[in-house]
Amino acid sequence: MTEVLFYHLQQTPLEQVLPALLERSLDRGWNAVVQVGNPERLETLNGALWTYRDDAFLPHGTMEDGPLEQQPVALTVEAGNPNQAQVLFLVDGAPPADIDPYERCVLMFDGRDEAAVGAARGHWKTLSGSGHEVTYWQQNDAGGWEKKA
Repeated sequence: MTEVLFYHLQQTPLEQVLPALLERSLDRGWNAVVQVGNPERLETLNGALWTYRDDAFLPHGTMEDGPLEQQPVALTVEAGNPNQAQVLFLVDGAPPADIDPYERCVLMFDGRDEAAVGAARGHWKTLSGSGHEVTYWQQNDAGGWEKKA
């Protein structure tokens, strides 16, 4: 079964949290898929990953950059595993469709958005009921992560 981690963003925006998690995934030798909820946010997130830090390079791309199977981090709005990734990041309302091809699925949601929180609760119920190992991480006031469930 796929390990599922829920990340409840409260202090820091996605554009600042996601790059560090992607770097850790690449450090493990994993490929990653970042599935975004809509095309507009895909472009915004793509730009943010190019500029998040002056002293770092995070290899990633969208379909416009070439075949996704050649990208260590594939950014997409479509479900699927184009680059044989070990980890799937679901952001900006992207729903967990078929997560079974992945070792880990990270569902990130904005804790200030009631609709996003409600959707995450529904996904928690569905995924934990399907036998996946599910954990919940909430951002504290200092920006760190605390395991809550």
